Amino acid sequence: MTLVPTPSRLTDRKREAIVQAAIAEFREHGFNGTSMDRVAAAAEVSKRTVYNHFPSKDELFEAILGHLWDRSQSLAEVAYDAGHPLRDQLLQVLEHKMQLLNDASFIDLSRVAMAEIMHTPERAEAMVTRLSEKEEGLPRWIRAAQQDGTLRANVDPQYAAHQLHGMVKAFAFWPQLAMGRPPLDAAQQQQVLADAVDMFLGFYAVAR
Repeated sequence: MTLVPTPSRLTDRKREAIVQAAIAEFREHGFNGTSMDRVAAAAEVSKRTVYNHFPSKDELFEAILGHLWDRSQSLAEVAYDAGHPLRDQLLQVLEHKMQLLNDASFIDLSRVAMAEIMHTPERAEAMVTRLSEKEEGLPRWIRAAQQDGTLRANVDPQYAAHQLHGMVKAFAFWPQLAMGRPPLDAAQQQQVLADAVDMFLGFYAVAR
C-alpha cells in the first residue's frame, strides 16, 4: 500500500525546502541579490507558495536566522542547579552558544545581516531584536543564580549575560565574521569558554 503524505506534511516539507533554498541563496547572493523568484526556483515550488509561507523577503531572512539559532539550541536548555558548581553549569550553557558560532551557515548569514545593518538600519534592527529575544537562556540562568545567592544580585541579568557572550564572541564570532578567520578548533573553543567563565565568576560570584 502506498502512503500518501498528509497536507500538513506536504506543507512542512515545502516550508523546509524554502528555508534550505533561502539559506543557500542568501549565502551566495546576499540580501539584495536574492529574490523570492530565485528562492522559489531553488526550492522547486511556486512563487505563490513562498509568499504563503513568508509574506516578505525580510520575514524569510529573519526565519532562516531563527532556524539556524533553533538548530543550535536543539539540546535541552541548561537549568540552574544549586547542587552543581557554577563553573560547570556555565560552561555547559556556553557550549550551546559555541555550536551556533561555529556554524558556517550562521556566520555567512550574519555577514549578510551585518551588511543590511550598515545599509538599512531600520530593517536590520527588527531582525536583531527578534533574535535577541531568543537569547533568554543565559539571563534566566543568571537570574536563578542571583535568587539562590550565588551571583551578585545588584546587576541586570541581561547586562551580565551580554558581557559573558561578548567575551566569547570576541574570539569565536567577530574575527570570523569581519576578517574571515577560520572557526576555532576544539582546544581553542575550550580555552575561550573556560577563560570567559573564570573571568565572569571572578567578578560576579558570591564567596561562600
